Amino acid sequence: MAVRFGSFDRRTVRVLLILSVTQVIGWGTLSLPAVSGRQIAADLGMDVASAFAGTSILYVAMGLWAPVLAGVFSRRGAKPVMMLGTVVAAVGFVVMSSAQGAPSYFVAWAILGSAGSAALSTAAYILLNEVCGVAAGGAIGALMLVTGLSSSLFWPVGGALSDAIGWRGTGLVYAATILIVCLPLIAFGLPQRIAPTKKAVAAEARHTQPARTSTFYLLVSAIALNAFVTYGFSAIMIELLKSAGLGPAEAIGFGSALGVIQVGARAVDLFGGGRWDGVTTGLFASFLLPVAMLVLMMSHGSHWTIMVFIALYGLASGILAVARATMPLVFYDKAEFARATSRIALPLNLVAAMSPPVLIGLLDRFGTNAVLGLAAFCSFGACLILSRLRRLRPGLSQHHDGSCPGADL
Repeated sequence: MAVRFGSFDRRTVRVLLILSVTQVIGWGTLSLPAVSGRQIAADLGMDVASAFAGTSILYVAMGLWAPVLAGVFSRRGAKPVMMLGTVVAAVGFVVMSSAQGAPSYFVAWAILGSAGSAALSTAAYILLNEVCGVAAGGAIGALMLVTGLSSSLFWPVGGALSDAIGWRGTGLVYAATILIVCLPLIAFGLPQRIAPTKKAVAAEARHTQPARTSTFYLLVSAIALNAFVTYGFSAIMIELLKSAGLGPAEAIGFGSALGVIQVGARAVDLFGGGRWDGVTTGLFASFLLPVAMLVLMMSHGSHWTIMVFIALYGLASGILAVARATMPLVFYDKAEFARATSRIALPLNLVAAMSPPVLIGLLDRFGTNAVLGLAAFCSFGACLILSRLRRLRPGLSQHHDGSCPGADL
């Protein structure tokens, strides 16, 4: 699915730019435990695994809200829901900054999860689907690649802020940034949904061919296995690199390079020239992940092998960021896309919720190789499932083209 920016008109480019800024800030601010997890744990009297469990609560809340909000998205469109979610996110960071123990800390993450379900990835996909229709794949791919910059920007920024004003002050800065930057961009920059005519809805329904139930479960399994690795590693990457032999400053520096590499992974998609769909690119990335894990197992603290790991993992996770969002387009047309995405969001987020505490627990108790071995096993399982899905996919149709219609939108 080639991302051809020349196929986007000015309106679509504006939407992509606004979503890129708001999604980078949204996901970047949620990475606070990645750089301040031990500081948070010490301040609140918790162990490190409990500090990282906040991210798990986030994903559980996002997953539970997804099917509830699906109807709201359908009735109201994405923009008003995203505005509400942005306000709730700011409230979540204020609550977190005032937390005095584990209960209030976990409540803050539940609030942030509720906000994320309304304002982050799924909402952005639905809005792009409103703008581009069934040809939204290219726009979604471009957005997901750009959001890979969130860690590159917010890990060093979050680390510097935490050192300067503490993790509580950092949370308040994040809340202010969300209200001052994200809310006005969404309110004044994003378009309202244009409701389709009854005739158009009927035509969409006649041409929709829903995927079989078995195919849906295979799709969910492959996405969830890879998400267990990539979502978990996003939370524990700095601690993992420290365990592999890097100092704190080096770990943040090496880890921050991931976002740049993830954005560079777009070159792989461009090389496909539009011939590769989300399943094919997902299969390629799933193969790269175990290779990356093996490289880090053999690093023994060597900087150059850790750099190779960062490069391979960054490439794979960058491709998977696109594939995870676009694989449903291989099997579902416009009429089914929002529904399928909402159904996938619940198990996806529940699996992603388990990953950070499981991986940080393994890292603390059994070391780096235990984490890498489990990640390699999950990625290999995803490879097998995606190989099966590649044989089940329907013939390529217009919705696999990355362009937006309209001049060309």
